Amino acid sequence: MRTRSGGARPGIAAASAALILGSFVWFATPARAAPDDDGPAYGPELQGFDYPYPVSRFAFVSQHAALEMAYMDVAPTSAANGRVVVLLHGKNFCAATWETTIAALTGAGYRVVAIDQIGFCKSRKPERYQFSFEQLAANTHALLLSLGIARAVVVGHSTGGMLGIRYALMYPEAVEDLVLADPIGLEDWLAKGVPWQSADQWYARELGTTAVRIRNYEQTTYYAGQWRPEYERWVQMLAGLFRGPGREQVAWDSALLYDMISTQPVIYELDRLAMPVLLVIGDKDTTAIGKELAPPPIRDTLGNYPALGKAAAARIPRATLVEFPDLGHAPQIQAPERFHAALLGWLAGQSPGESTQR
Repeated sequence: MRTRSGGARPGIAAASAALILGSFVWFATPARAAPDDDGPAYGPELQGFDYPYPVSRFAFVSQHAALEMAYMDVAPTSAANGRVVVLLHGKNFCAATWETTIAALTGAGYRVVAIDQIGFCKSRKPERYQFSFEQLAANTHALLLSLGIARAVVVGHSTGGMLGIRYALMYPEAVEDLVLADPIGLEDWLAKGVPWQSADQWYARELGTTAVRIRNYEQTTYYAGQWRPEYERWVQMLAGLFRGPGREQVAWDSALLYDMISTQPVIYELDRLAMPVLLVIGDKDTTAIGKELAPPPIRDTLGNYPALGKAAAARIPRATLVEFPDLGHAPQIQAPERFHAALLGWLAGQSPGESTQR
């Protein structure tokens, strides 16, 4: 059974929010960004941060609110093959982080639509919104129909993988193929013993977001302990939102999104996916939302991506599993050539190479 997130922005100061946390002392966070957290400050819709391609906006009404979704619609740069790929970003990612993937796909003849979901990046961050994967899927479907796209390849990374699964279950006729790159939600964290957190607790945590915290987490989880200078752009993209004038609204929407992610697992429905599915797993990935809150014996069992990937592939009727033993949570950024070779090879009906196939 799935539960739904939502609610109004809290009218309490960050210091009061931190007190709600009780024994979860590691969530006690400052009301303002750390004074040594220098870097760019961006507007609440990432104003000031440049995307690699022109950004368009889809205006629509949802839950009695006038909203706008930002997206990039990029034409093929080689002979068009008539196919469309839709890219769905993860929780700490944006449409812009698909930059090299867009170039690879358009260079292979695909039209690419890369979307910023409501609550993220350059899209509107509503003050009150009941976030659910069903709602984000419906928003995405409406955007694609407005572009005349009735059927597409859907590629989801991380949280975008959870959304891609929900989209494919809701609109199976609209999904030609489904690609899941290190999707989260391959285990039910609450059922495994991760304590539930209120939106207020997530909000207090998010108010303490700094570039240092983002960088340390990404180096460990996304890049398997490696670091390269080009990763810093994505650190500053996120940190800049929390330095800007809309940081409280950014933090509140982020809190609601974490509630959505942690309380709406998709693992129980993988066997309902009818289309071909490519599941790409970086075996060094250890992502599990709220893992740090769990008791150590439970914490150590979470985010075991080699096991999770194989178990998920066994449940998906038409799955191809591709594993990268040395990569982390973001293979499309850490090793783009290898990721794109696997992706394009599979889309072309070829064996993707570094794979374990059923």
